[in-house]
Amino acid sequence: MTTTTLNSLARASSAYLRSAMHQPIQWHEWGEEAFAAAQRENKPMLLDIGAVWCHWCHVMDRESYDDAEVAAIVNEHFIAVKVDRDERPDIDSRYQAAISAVSGQGGWPLTAFLTPEGKPFYGGTYFPPTDGYGRPSFKRVLTSIANAYKERHGDVVEQAKMVESSIAQAESFAGRGGRVSTSIIAAIQKSAFSMFDPQHGGFGQAPKFPHPSALDLLIERYATKVKIPTLPAKDSASMGHPQELDGRETQLGNVIVTTLEHMANGGVYDQLAGGFHRYSVDERWVVPHFEKMCYDNSELLKNYVHAYQATGSEFFASVARDIIRWMDEWLSDRERGGFYASQDADISMDDDGDYFTWTLDEARAVLTEEEAQVAALHYDINEIGEMHHNPAKNVLYVRAPIEEIARRMSLSSERVRGLLDSAKKKMYAARLRRPTPYVDKTVYVGWNSMCISAYLEAAKVLNLESARHFALRSLDRVLGEAWKPHAGKAGEGARSTGLLHVVAYSDPQAEHREVSGLLDDYAATTLACLDAYEATADLSYFKFARTIGDALIEKFFDAISGGFFDAEPAAEGKSLGVLATRRKPLQDSPTPAGNPMAAIALLRLHHYTGDSGYRDKAEQTLETFAGVAEQFGIFAATYGIAVLHLLENPVQVVVISDHTQEETAKSLAAVAAASFAFNKSLLRLTTNQAVAGNLPPALAATIPNLPGLSSEKSFAVLCSGFACQPPLADPAELRRALESALQKQS
Repeated sequence: MTTTTLNSLARASSAYLRSAMHQPIQWHEWGEEAFAAAQRENKPMLLDIGAVWCHWCHVMDRESYDDAEVAAIVNEHFIAVKVDRDERPDIDSRYQAAISAVSGQGGWPLTAFLTPEGKPFYGGTYFPPTDGYGRPSFKRVLTSIANAYKERHGDVVEQAKMVESSIAQAESFAGRGGRVSTSIIAAIQKSAFSMFDPQHGGFGQAPKFPHPSALDLLIERYATKVKIPTLPAKDSASMGHPQELDGRETQLGNVIVTTLEHMANGGVYDQLAGGFHRYSVDERWVVPHFEKMCYDNSELLKNYVHAYQATGSEFFASVARDIIRWMDEWLSDRERGGFYASQDADISMDDDGDYFTWTLDEARAVLTEEEAQVAALHYDINEIGEMHHNPAKNVLYVRAPIEEIARRMSLSSERVRGLLDSAKKKMYAARLRRPTPYVDKTVYVGWNSMCISAYLEAAKVLNLESARHFALRSLDRVLGEAWKPHAGKAGEGARSTGLLHVVAYSDPQAEHREVSGLLDDYAATTLACLDAYEATADLSYFKFARTIGDALIEKFFDAISGGFFDAEPAAEGKSLGVLATRRKPLQDSPTPAGNPMAAIALLRLHHYTGDSGYRDKAEQTLETFAGVAEQFGIFAATYGIAVLHLLENPVQVVVISDHTQEETAKSLAAVAAASFAFNKSLLRLTTNQAVAGNLPPALAATIPNLPGLSSEKSFAVLCSGFACQPPLADPAELRRALESALQKQS
């Protein structure tokens, strides 16, 4: 009987690290112990950075890190360190910059070779087990690096110094400041138009990523040029606005609709379960990389909700509801609240999305002949599919619309629609019986806050009470478990610790680590708390937003040069590797960048508090990057959104609801929620809340003094720039006033 010896990753918390506990490599977690061992033994370090959802990480694990010969080389010549990029994005971002400077490569798995002090001198991404793919075999790389470290040590040290210098320069924005202006919006639109694929939608060539922040900016710019939709266009994905538009607005509308339609009809969208895969390997959005991330789906959910608001197209609303259906079923802790991190692409190294794809025989086996015919035509299921590893496998994407199938089969559209609905249910039920790709149930603070904000936005616009309820439960869990205002008992040197990065890990058997929250966690959670306040009028959410926002400033703001660092500075002499390099994230990659997110959070706090300090820091942050932001094009989209928050006056509709006129209040709120603009918000208060004045400072100075509060009627007030217009009780009048206020600034 053989026993398996576990390496030190058996004590890790992250699912990615724990998946390697059985490997013969003597892995270390990132920490002082690993660095001390490297320095004591004078060995270079092998750093592997990956993720549990990463296909090529699994491939390299199986081909190389599970291999006894590779393990012997690594264990003899290196100190091996494994890092989960989801758990430690601060480590990942710095070494990505370093290896990009060395090799021009980036992504996962990231394979880096470091001095015993953690300074990178060589690296790449995936290395094959034998020479191939234009890359040397991993064994050859390991042997060459080990020899170079021993025989050309001076050259290695010099290379490490050059790489470290290039990282510092790449992450420094000193001297890049300027005046904040709307020219950044024009630059981002120009970038989007030049990269736009008019045939398939999206930006650039294969592989294609969604770029949700850029899409949101384009949708909002389009929405400000068109009238607020009154009724959705039924069963249509077409533009919902009859008024004349100039060329630029028509172009914006075309980019938005073409991209969102093609993505939702493509294989990059899960046609059976809902939800988006991470990206498409082809320009047509047909063959995806099959992993599914919570943050991609949260931001795309907002895109489809906002596109529905801008166009009135029911198609976009249906996609939004479908994303929520998938997230509810697969990426949410229904018992405690919270959103899980991701779903893997594969169940083993031998398949590539087999769980999600279909052969023609597999479809026929679970469908009637007529259902199979409809499904094959609609989803382009053929004897030969799109997957290289198994040519019989088909990715489901919408090839033929229902009307075309109806004509070809001489059936009514209603009959075809019924057959297709039945086929989808049967195929999904059959798919659920297949071995299922791993779901990483880790609950990350920042990603959860993004999901919470997206759910609250969808709930407001689409009137989804269950989504609203789950979002608030999830936020309550984040605030209850990840916000640590004090550590230690009174009298034992209690100290402020703030927000954690992880609420809970996937493996309940794993020890829970307290990983410090990063800039993204603080910014996204501040925004989620503000969204929750607007959804509930519960002042405790506003108070949390202000407290976390103040901690954001205290821990990350650069009072000298402006902007926010991505992580807190380590204690003197405690920074490991290149973590001493300070970063101020500007680019969306792919989640919204921390600096513009923080600026948006502070600007929204300013609107509620009247505290000019928040606005000043937000403006200083945007000025820090103003001289360089335009060169990043669509990757600076969140920065562009923050600029609009700064330069445009906030427009807030406050609906005062009297219990005798609930329907009027609902109608007023529906009008206020119908349009999309970054600078617009909606808050519903009861008459008692308004009279009591238990409100954020800026509202407390105006709302309790409104003339209509004693009328026992429901009404709305439109406030902009810390001043409110007279009360309005007619939804049509509110629509006109809101349209005027928003278009005045566009």
